[in-house]
This record gives sequence, C-alpha cells and structure tokens, in this order.
Amino acid sequence: MRAEAAFRRLGPGDASILRHLNAVFAEAFDDRETYQDAPPSDAYLDGLLAKEHVVALVALADDAVVGGLVAYELDKAERMRREVYVYDLAVAATHRRRGLATGLIEHLCGIAAERGASVVYVQADRGDGPAIALYESLGTREEVLHFDIEVGHGLKEE
Repeated sequence: MRAEAAFRRLGPGDASILRHLNAVFAEAFDDRETYQDAPPSDAYLDGLLAKEHVVALVALADDAVVGGLVAYELDKAERMRREVYVYDLAVAATHRRRGLATGLIEHLCGIAAERGASVVYVQADRGDGPAIALYESLGTREEVLHFDIEVGHGLKEE
C-alpha cells in the first residue's frame, strides 16, 4: 500500500526543507546531536543542494516532510561508470509501513539511471530488521565490514 505522498528532489533554495528532513533523521536515528545541534547555514545547504552529485529527496504529505533520503553519486576509477550511495534514509514513525521508503528508493533509481549510474547501494546496521528487510526486497545482500577512519589524528603506529 503506497501512501499519498509526493516525492521531490531538493535544489538550491530548499535549505528550509532540508532542515525539516534533518529533523526526521534526528528522530528516526535517535541522533539529535548529529542532525540538529550544529546546523549549517542556508548558504552551505543551498550550495550542497546545487551539486549534481548530491541527491536529497523528500516525501511530502500535505506539504510536510514525512521522510527522505540523501545520496551521493560517486564516479568510479576502474571503469567509466558511477554508483549512487544512499547515506541517510528515514521515514517518520507515523508514516512507516506505507511504501514511502520504497518509493524514495525507486525515485532515486530513476535519477541514477538518468545520470548513467550502474547501481544504487546502501548499508544497514546489524539489528535494524525493518531496514534489512526493505533492502533485501529491493536488491542483493552483500556482507561487508565498515570502518570509520578519523582524519587529522595520524595513522596507527605498527
């Protein structure tokens, strides 16, 4: 069952809408510190949204942001191709189980195809059953390890 919602790609001038999406992310991920405690300026957000390789999509219901995603297009070196990485995707708790996340990914796949991307990929955290089930229904599961490497602290000494 797909909810009545409109999907829209954000662009320059949509900083306030991106702020609403960040509020959805903060709530969904239980991470206010990352998504709301040090918000960037409107100029920064508009500059980000002007970049073709940055895709911010929102799901709107009655003009309210009820979900969305932020993805990044990556040009590859091994072949003349690009891939699209979904960095954040969330739907407000009151609007889940209505097909919005699937609709957002489908909309992103359309943009990715227009841009000549070969694949859209996303990671899910272990234990996040709903996200894993969604992504398994849409694609092929790969087991990988993810590492965060801090910058500015030098490399580990051997």
